Amino acid sequence: MQIIQKAVELLAPAGTWAALEAAINAGADAVYLGGKYFNMRVHKDDFNFDDEQLMKAVKYAHEHSVKLYITLNNLISEEEIEPLKNYLKYLDEIKPDALLVQDFAVIKLVQELNIKIPLHASIMMNTHNFHAVDKLKQYGITRVVVSRELTLSEVNLLRQQTGIETEYFIHGDMCIAESGQCIHSGVLFGQSGNRGRCLKPCRWNYELIDEDSGEILNGKSYKLALKDMCMYRNLPELINAGIYSFKIEGRMRPPEFIHRIVSIYRRAIDSYFADSIGYTIDEDDWQNLYNNRARDFTTTFAFGQTTIKDIGTTGEREPRFFSKAVVEPDIEDKSAAEIFNSESSIKKLNSTPKLSVRVATIESAKAAIDNGADVVYFGGESFRPIKSCTLQNYIDVINYTHSKGKKLIINTPRTTYNRECSEIERLLSKIETFTDKPDGVMVSNLGILNLAKKISTLPIQTDLSFNLFNHKAAEFLKDNGAIMAAASLELSFTQLKSLVENSSLPIEVIIHGSYESMICDHNFIEMYLDVDKFSDTDTFNRHYAFKDEAGQIHSIKVDQFGRYHIYFAKDLCLYPYLKHFMGAASLRIEAQLYSPNITAIVVQNYREAIDAILNSQPLPFMSINLRPVGIGVYRFHQSRNSIGG
Repeated sequence: MQIIQKAVELLAPAGTWAALEAAINAGADAVYLGGKYFNMRVHKDDFNFDDEQLMKAVKYAHEHSVKLYITLNNLISEEEIEPLKNYLKYLDEIKPDALLVQDFAVIKLVQELNIKIPLHASIMMNTHNFHAVDKLKQYGITRVVVSRELTLSEVNLLRQQTGIETEYFIHGDMCIAESGQCIHSGVLFGQSGNRGRCLKPCRWNYELIDEDSGEILNGKSYKLALKDMCMYRNLPELINAGIYSFKIEGRMRPPEFIHRIVSIYRRAIDSYFADSIGYTIDEDDWQNLYNNRARDFTTTFAFGQTTIKDIGTTGEREPRFFSKAVVEPDIEDKSAAEIFNSESSIKKLNSTPKLSVRVATIESAKAAIDNGADVVYFGGESFRPIKSCTLQNYIDVINYTHSKGKKLIINTPRTTYNRECSEIERLLSKIETFTDKPDGVMVSNLGILNLAKKISTLPIQTDLSFNLFNHKAAEFLKDNGAIMAAASLELSFTQLKSLVENSSLPIEVIIHGSYESMICDHNFIEMYLDVDKFSDTDTFNRHYAFKDEAGQIHSIKVDQFGRYHIYFAKDLCLYPYLKHFMGAASLRIEAQLYSPNITAIVVQNYREAIDAILNSQPLPFMSINLRPVGIGVYRFHQSRNSIGG
């Protein structure tokens, strides 16, 4: 297929009016920008556009034959739903060319309010398989900003499979974690990266240590500090991968920066289409780009797996540090105690809450069931050295669970590229032939929700990866077949309470356990220990951790797909405040990192506590002190939103 120039869009950022003018004057085909609320860049009050400026910006862009897209791409909490409706109605009046969205609530409200603006799926949706794209197209999504972890060949395949327009970041600041799968800033500081307020814990100094012995294996460096994306020298590959929109990051950048970057890419694109056979890099433009860089450059995953060369380990070119490492709040945090003492409990909208437990092994599943769990989640990721679940493992754990009169839910991986989608499809198809079937399946992204709904008769639940923040997003999940959904771990208690009480979909709440701060596709062990994953497999089976400058130790777990799950230093523990959560449909323990012994003790404690609360008896003494425990996000009155500061 011949690719013509009008099939390629150069998309520029703008955070101020001067930057908008600079982008258009430099030759951008389209500009994206945000209002004062509901977008992913809300750190500075003097950036972004108020309502009147938005109207003028749309008019100005259209007068110059440039498209204008408005970012509405942060997670929306309950207190923002009504203001969001009014904002959507206003945007429908001023007619931008598209809205970039993350939260399913926006998709739901666009339908309900009959908004006529086209929708683009933000990078924050972490769209990485064609099952997800197919579902998004049903809701009028016309373009997808694809996952940063996809190679160009994978993006090309996704486009061919679905026919969707694809947008790809070609220049600027990149996250080390999968989009939407980092909650470190939101939990630790109450300022969520999924809500435009990231304080960048990925830009801290870390040591790599042996978690069991404490031995330092690789000293302090900026181990998670990904360099800036730069695809300037690879424009032919981008164009021939069929990517439609070439996106430049930088809505917080000054006009001079925007003009320089956009004009350089504009000249290169025009040069390629004028003479693709004779096209060569303009070395003067390249030197201009390189000499004025902020961080050093990388092409991240565009051409395959990243290496240590893609990480800015020295920190020399880091333009700004947004935060420094701090000790995670412990279980006796005074702020959390004050909040819970002043807040009423979640209203009991459901029957008695179920006690559910996510486990890694059959032995832990049995321990959970034998000590009072009502539901067990089994399967999904297996962390080395634990091996992946076999079909016989599933059969055995189903039989044991059912013999005890309890329920077993099949878990699925959080990230599912083509390989994982095919494996899940085969697993779910095989399960349909079981005489004794599990009681449901838990899915972690929209693609697998769509796939499971098509091929499985099992009830479907949605997991933490959906970042559920509000009842409208819950309605969206219910419309698409979910019978229960896990609430985001970034919600404050007040916001969680509002979600549970307003949701027509039963909500599950995590009350205890180890939980991930971020998920990454970068091979950190290979990077920092200089080992070969093919010849030195034993090295990957050890227990590693990152130690930050506050002395907090973050476990690193590698799953069977080679993805890295980085954990908070302290397990969540809501035991002292358990009575406040009894209105949820399900109370869940994350025991995937626990041995069967520890699982048994933790589950027994919570079983006895739940029963005591239901019988109006005092809370039993908590007999667990096995890992450091903390209060997580619950020391904050709210996860800071974009309308109340």
